[in-house]
Amino acid sequence: MRRWVGLGFGGSIGAAVAVQARINGELGHRLGDGIAAATISFGSGLLILAVVFAGSGRLRAGVGKVRDALRSGELHWWQLLGGLSGAYFVACQGLTVATIGVTAFTVATVAGQLASSLVVDRLGWGPGGPTPVTALRVGAAVLGLLAVLLAVVGRSGTGTAGHSTASVLLVVLPLVAGVLVAWQQAVNGRVGAVGGPLSATLANFATGTAALLVIEAAVLVRRGGLHSPPTEPWLYLGGLIGISFVALAVAVVRWIGVLLLGLASVAGQLLASVVLDVVAPTGAGVSVLAVVGCVLTFAAVAVAARSRTS
Repeated sequence: MRRWVGLGFGGSIGAAVAVQARINGELGHRLGDGIAAATISFGSGLLILAVVFAGSGRLRAGVGKVRDALRSGELHWWQLLGGLSGAYFVACQGLTVATIGVTAFTVATVAGQLASSLVVDRLGWGPGGPTPVTALRVGAAVLGLLAVLLAVVGRSGTGTAGHSTASVLLVVLPLVAGVLVAWQQAVNGRVGAVGGPLSATLANFATGTAALLVIEAAVLVRRGGLHSPPTEPWLYLGGLIGISFVALAVAVVRWIGVLLLGLASVAGQLLASVVLDVVAPTGAGVSVLAVVGCVLTFAAVAVAARSRTS
């Protein structure tokens, strides 16, 4: 029962990621700077967490447990740096999408995440301990990658961008971003197992915000100021949404492992994207390939879930 609940939560995480991406994308468009939007999202999330922790002795005790675990060697300092993966992902998106296209970026990211998830689970870096690499798990990862390829090609209506040497080399950057996403889920889960999900979420937002502030400062020096900030309150909900899915992922990764969490999250993200394209379209709308890809991701989740029980 806990496994199936975890899969449901994993899909919810992906749906929340899709909603946050739509909000942050619109905020970035209004500001003329996608990294600024991500910095606002991370920073507002950190501010909310700071207020919540200031008013809760139980949550502050969780931070104390993390500090004690660092002193005893139960945790390592680098396990608190999961938020750097989020900062790198956003910066990588800004650096590469214009050259290699959304399709290549998405497929490279998911490929890196699924391949890394197999390794992370095998090495036991997550809180659930080691999980062997089996034919079913590899097959689920490959099926998930194929599903994402179909979905993103269907959503964009095109294949990848040109195949120049520069664009081929740039594909490595989102590939590494995907690898780091799996690592982030594993180390956040470790921290959460000691201090609770919100302690891990606080560390994630603190390191991510610090990194994004440095990146955004460099962007502003190079490009100049931002457009006038929009006044619609919903454009600033990205941080609150981020808190919810990061904390939920910290809890769920202990139940289902990094690979299943990744696949369930991708499935939820694609499903939410299809729904958003129906109710609030921003481009060409829903395609048959996007729907087929979405269905295949759920098949990949089923295969991976079976591999954990067989």
